[in-house]
Amino acid sequence: MNIYVEILISGSMDDLWQKTQEPKLHQRWDLRFSEIDYLPRGPEEPQRFLYSTRIGAGLRICGEGESVGEHDDLSGQRTSALKFWSKDPKSLIEFGSGYWQYVPSERGIRFLTSYDYRTRFGAIGRVVDRLAFRPLIGWATAWSFDRLRLWIEQGVPPEVSRDRALVYGLSRLAVAIIWLYHGLIPKLLFHDVNELKMLTDAGVASSHLLNWVSLFGCLEVGFALILLVFWRSRWPLWCTIALMFAATLGVSISSPAYLTAAFNPLTLNLAVTVLAAVGLLVAGNLPSAKNCLRKPAEIKR
Repeated sequence: MNIYVEILISGSMDDLWQKTQEPKLHQRWDLRFSEIDYLPRGPEEPQRFLYSTRIGAGLRICGEGESVGEHDDLSGQRTSALKFWSKDPKSLIEFGSGYWQYVPSERGIRFLTSYDYRTRFGAIGRVVDRLAFRPLIGWATAWSFDRLRLWIEQGVPPEVSRDRALVYGLSRLAVAIIWLYHGLIPKLLFHDVNELKMLTDAGVASSHLLNWVSLFGCLEVGFALILLVFWRSRWPLWCTIALMFAATLGVSISSPAYLTAAFNPLTLNLAVTVLAAVGLLVAGNLPSAKNCLRKPAEIKR
């Protein structure tokens, strides 16, 4: 049940080591930590550190850790091991340990981690960990590793990656919700009179109105699901822009009176077009957990 994450990074060992071992740089790219601070130590003492993670509403989870050893071999491979624990009653993690490994290869540096931990709260804690927390923290580790890769390879600061990912997620989710709402509520569930009136103005026979409005509702709900399932694909956003233009043109020709009404199709379609365009503008160089390997057996040397 160890959490394993690996990514290939094209960069120098010194740069990667610095960005992962220096606390103020580490906390910039690692989603799991908000603050990391090294504690003073003597010449022969292990390096201890404090960490905290913001969980919202002004709350933090705090813990401690200790570097238990570093190893460099003749091939240039480096390993850093650590253990960590938390006495914070809000923390699901009670104690854990793991390592980071830096393996030079012809294509770059294989940066990998493997770690595990013991939970508190007894059986309830183990169930919550297995069903929700462990998959979430594994994803956060992988997403953070790819954010680190973008920082080293493309020069994209972690804060920029975070903001782009947030803007992309919000804009894409908003577009999907709008498609879902307008397919489900006024078309499939309530058969809004304005929807029926616009179809009548477009020349649809009254006997077929319900069939057509239901068909359009199903198509819109299906398109909303496509936007969510194919999350990183850009073509649904381009299709959204094209469909908004076509829908506005169609209403202008067949039902122009609606263009001056409150909450009219012109302003709605314009807003959806802008949201889709924003998603397209920030879609490049977004971090993704899918760019990481999650099992050692997947390694391609």
